[in-house]
Amino acid sequence: MGKGLFITFEGGEGAGKSTQIRLLAGRLRDYARELVTTREPGGTELAERLRDVILSGRAKKFGPLGEAVLFSAARIDHIDRLIAPALARGAVVLCDRFADSTRAYQGARGDVDEKVMAALENAAVANCRPDLTFILDIPPEIGLERARARRGADNADRFEGENLAFHWLLRERFLTIARADPERCRVIDADRPQDAVAASIWEAMAEKFRRREHEAVEGVS
Repeated sequence: MGKGLFITFEGGEGAGKSTQIRLLAGRLRDYARELVTTREPGGTELAERLRDVILSGRAKKFGPLGEAVLFSAARIDHIDRLIAPALARGAVVLCDRFADSTRAYQGARGDVDEKVMAALENAAVANCRPDLTFILDIPPEIGLERARARRGADNADRFEGENLAFHWLLRERFLTIARADPERCRVIDADRPQDAVAASIWEAMAEKFRRREHEAVEGVS
């Protein structure tokens, strides 16, 4: 492979992003010169500290805009210190959540102007945009039940604790993002056995590799 490849995984709570990143990473090790797996918020020392503040609920008092600013601060550090250098080395980077999550979660709450959100995203992301985004789609009731089983009913994080209506709005936000950017986004039915989900993801990855190879050949010719 030539230049790096940036792949992000998005979706609601309990959609299985971490599992699918692990499965995809296992298959990609035979193809990538370097493979990096990371998450948001997080991935660097500073961003992990901000993750704790946000997901613990301690940032909720700052309101939706304050939370969005903290997400953006974590993202800037994550990109500068981890993602951008890895891509420059030609690595494949798999990231559990990225800018689409901030847009979807804060958009579902409806308390931050979309122009403000777009400005924050542009400032944080600049030219570091995903090459391919998998949106794992699952009915919120099923995803939340999975999340509770994994974490425990009394240990819900900041966003798992939102009401069901919020999670339905969140799902629609992710699907809206996918419809607006079909070249980048692939919606994957996550309400299936994990092997079936993984097969759909691998099929989309193979298509991406074929297209990159074709573009490289055309670029040479």
